[in-house]
Amino acid sequence: MWRGEFTNDEVNALHAEAFGHPVGDVDWCDVDWWGRAQHHSLGWVCTRSSIGALVGFVNVAWDGGVHAFLLDTMVALSHRSRGLGASLVSTAVTGARAAGCQWLHVDFETHLRPFYLDACGFRPTEAGLIAL
Repeated sequence: MWRGEFTNDEVNALHAEAFGHPVGDVDWCDVDWWGRAQHHSLGWVCTRSSIGALVGFVNVAWDGGVHAFLLDTMVALSHRSRGLGASLVSTAVTGARAAGCQWLHVDFETHLRPFYLDACGFRPTEAGLIAL
């Protein structure tokens, strides 16, 4: 669901599971996701299980103009390999397009290349990065 409701505890727990760290074990992971999304995001996508548990989430940041950026694509381990991640991204694409964005960017690690390029339709581009 585009701009669906979620709690900070739900996203913190999903983040820990999706990125393989204990809840609260990373300095920045126990954050106010709801406040951050409300103030800095174009939108986000939430997916819930049949019993209402948050099982998928992706944040869509933007520059206030024509560029949007996928951040923190997460799917619960119990719901992977069912097309849920691609569905999250597809909903994010639709939401960003409806908001007038012309580009949707994503950075990813090499092992996620088949997901983003094949399953979601992104194309490879040149990019640069400075570790701060």
